Amino acid sequence: MHTTIRVAAVQAEPVWLDLEASLEKFLDLVAQAADGGAQLVGFGETWLPGYPWWIWLDSPGANMGFVPRYAENSMTRDGAEMKRIQEAAAKHKIHVVFGFSEISGGTLYLSQAFVSDAGELISVRRKLKPTHVERSVFGEGDGSDIQVHDTDLGRLGALCCWEHLQPLTKYAMAGLNEEIHVASWPTFSIYRGQAIALGPEVNISASLNYAVETQSFVIAPTSVIGQAAHDTFCDTETKRQLLALGGGFARIFGPEGSVLAEPLSEFEEGILFANLDPALRAIAKSAADPTGHYSRPDVYRLMINHKSTHAVVEAFTPPATDADFEEVPDDSAS
Repeated sequence: MHTTIRVAAVQAEPVWLDLEASLEKFLDLVAQAADGGAQLVGFGETWLPGYPWWIWLDSPGANMGFVPRYAENSMTRDGAEMKRIQEAAAKHKIHVVFGFSEISGGTLYLSQAFVSDAGELISVRRKLKPTHVERSVFGEGDGSDIQVHDTDLGRLGALCCWEHLQPLTKYAMAGLNEEIHVASWPTFSIYRGQAIALGPEVNISASLNYAVETQSFVIAPTSVIGQAAHDTFCDTETKRQLLALGGGFARIFGPEGSVLAEPLSEFEEGILFANLDPALRAIAKSAADPTGHYSRPDVYRLMINHKSTHAVVEAFTPPATDADFEEVPDDSAS
């Protein structure tokens, strides 16, 4: 980062399990962020087509009816929906980082896409390890999904949800000299008052700690649970109590822990804006750079496999050479 940039974090409810309707709302929010002067806008985890909340509310068998609908409304990384997002980014001259349910073959992934202000699809990454019951829906990423990208705004990275509680992942991102980070969260609605680790206190702190530990600016967008979510996922009073209304806790943090945008009400839809001054990062790095002057590689180091993994690969047989053949003795002289 060399100059101050303006960023935006979306706090809004998608149109649950409806990719086309969610995309229309998404594109409108991109335009609103650009109209507010933002050069980068972030959206929450699986904002397209919405987070699969049914997995926390009932058994896999009871909720099997959601599975085909969710797959049908998931995106590919190179399909028509992605092209429309790229066109919108170019039209409004804004970088867009967003979470979406990616379908590849027969498997879904918790993915995030990086789209440049020129409409280039910089990259797509997948969540390395889906959390808890997410594993009943989504597959895993691999080492190639630890990514930080050079952009004209600075070095840009992203993670989903509880990846921000994985110490090794945070250390890997710090080692890639990340400057601006998009922390995509769903909502902090589930099991309110019953499971503190899933609530806003812990997860807001995770975004804040990420900023302080890595000395990066953190844009932390979230979704919101509204009546439409209850209508979609909650057919009993117990489920309505488990999935509380609200849960929107979007934040933007500075690299030294400052709050850079006034939060919205957890029930309110809107966009947070903030100006990111690179001087704050210089100050934060001077105090503690975990993979620089504040590291001890003589005591501990992190080893990463950045290669992509594939279930089916071609076996490679090198061409034969003379050394592969035994010479047959010439017995003609005996």
